[in-house]
Amino acid sequence: MRAVLLITLLFVAVASAQSPTPIVVQAANSTAAATSTSSKAAASTTDVHSIPEAIKLLEQIKATNEEVLAKQKAALERLGELQDAADQLRIFAKRG
Repeated sequence: MRAVLLITLLFVAVASAQSPTPIVVQAANSTAAATSTSSKAAASTTDVHSIPEAIKLLEQIKATNEEVLAKQKAALERLGELQDAADQLRIFAKRG
């Protein structure tokens, strides 16, 4: 009896949790087409000016990534040294 009640409650919870997602459809008229054409022209002009800026930004990101990688490499080397030291301590602890 409890199993049936539990299954029913789970079914109700799952059924109520599902909601249809709204679908937005844009109206097809001539002003929308003219606006999209002019916005494409403006976007291409903006892209011409933003390409050098994007390159500079990517170079900055690359430099930052190289710094992070160098820090991580140093940390890994330090961890390797600590691991070697810990291994030596274990060996000496077994002898003593």
